Amino acid sequence: MEIYELEPQCVWRNFHALTQIPRPSGYTEQVANYLVDFAQKNGAEAFIDDAGNVVMRKAATPGYENRETAVLQAHMDMVPQKVKESTHNFETDPIETYIDGEWVRARGTTLGSDNGMGVAAAMAVIEDKQAQHGPIEVLITKDEETGMYGAFGLKAGVLNGKYLLNLDSETEGEITIGCAGGMDVVCSMEYQPLNIEPESMEAFRIAMKGLRGGHSGLEINEGRANANKLMARLLFAAVGTECAWLCSWHGGNMRNAIPREGEAVVVVPTARVEELKELVAKCREVFNKEFEAVENGNIELTIEPCEMPKTAVPAEIQKNLINAVMAAHDGVLRYIPTIPHIVETSSNLAIVRVEDGKAEIAILARSSADSMKQWLCNSLLACFSMAGMKVQFEGGYSGWQPNTKSPLVAAMADVYERMYGKKPTVEVCHAGLECGIIGVNYPDMDMASFGPTLRSPHTPDERCHIPTVGRFYDYLLEILKNIPEK
Repeated sequence: MEIYELEPQCVWRNFHALTQIPRPSGYTEQVANYLVDFAQKNGAEAFIDDAGNVVMRKAATPGYENRETAVLQAHMDMVPQKVKESTHNFETDPIETYIDGEWVRARGTTLGSDNGMGVAAAMAVIEDKQAQHGPIEVLITKDEETGMYGAFGLKAGVLNGKYLLNLDSETEGEITIGCAGGMDVVCSMEYQPLNIEPESMEAFRIAMKGLRGGHSGLEINEGRANANKLMARLLFAAVGTECAWLCSWHGGNMRNAIPREGEAVVVVPTARVEELKELVAKCREVFNKEFEAVENGNIELTIEPCEMPKTAVPAEIQKNLINAVMAAHDGVLRYIPTIPHIVETSSNLAIVRVEDGKAEIAILARSSADSMKQWLCNSLLACFSMAGMKVQFEGGYSGWQPNTKSPLVAAMADVYERMYGKKPTVEVCHAGLECGIIGVNYPDMDMASFGPTLRSPHTPDERCHIPTVGRFYDYLLEILKNIPEK
């Protein structure tokens, strides 16, 4: 069976179509044009706004003309992550999906259900001739995963709706009413590379893979290993004892994904090659023991000979860089004191790039408290400034503050209980949602977020739980039937 044959077919067919269109963050023009064409073919107004977002409008069905306008909101881009062995090109290749019991997965890559399922559900509403609803607007934003650029670029007056249904949550049966804010901390420096004297020296590539990685908001509380932090520990021991000299270091590739892989090229005195190999083996053993309960013993750490590089990182620079990565906070910093099971403040040491006279380290700091976010960012500024790096704060946004008296949330909770015989969970989450940013220009808009059950987004283990998709879509349709009158 193919995924487009799953029920409800109106959602799965549209999701399958999205998997056939390359849409990593930064490459959304093709999918945006596809969505506009789709909407117009189904009798809806559609256009691309100045920020690159797609806006669709569908008229009310008979008998619902006096309802308030509801906005269905999702994002069109996906996180491009793949296993090391994959040859997939996210800019040109479709996602290869398959059914695994009750789950839909992708072969060796992220699935794109984050947030393709939300987009597919909105598309299904646009083409659904049986749905009953008032006026509908659909907002599909661009480049949410790399900085929420579409939401930031959305201008006041583009939307007319009073109620916004964000379709980007990832546990069916939960209604999200608030989320953390974030800030990108980008640390950079340039250095004069050191020429290598290859006599009595050998070059090796140390590679780490097999880590679970994960969503740096939703799964930061699970204690998953960070490839950059583990590589720093190994390099701290190897470089600190002059067993090795750092030439290059690469780890992670997405600001909002816990880094799963990394590699460093080092040169080693011939007399100390075996010492380095023993250190790598020891680190592999220690790391797997430390993270056994989380990583299941799957951390791979290898050392292989490689071509001799021409240059290395100068002694003081390599020491400072490794020390800074060692010292920088990574993971959960604090839970919300009044909601102790929800993370308040965290950081993800996401990307390390050191090569050819340039070094860059990127960290995503999150917090639902602006003061804590600023304190965390300043602590990272202090850490990397001591390493001689230039530190910049970019793409900052405040959290989405929960409205516990929201009429929309109250109505959604009532609808869910009538449909499924139990109350939904009403939560705030640590992941970043676009609602708070959209709310800056639409302060009177009542908002809530929900979705089907997804697991391990931002990793090649991303999967969508098939039985929850039907419940999610039926729930969406029932909410639209119950949007209040004007």
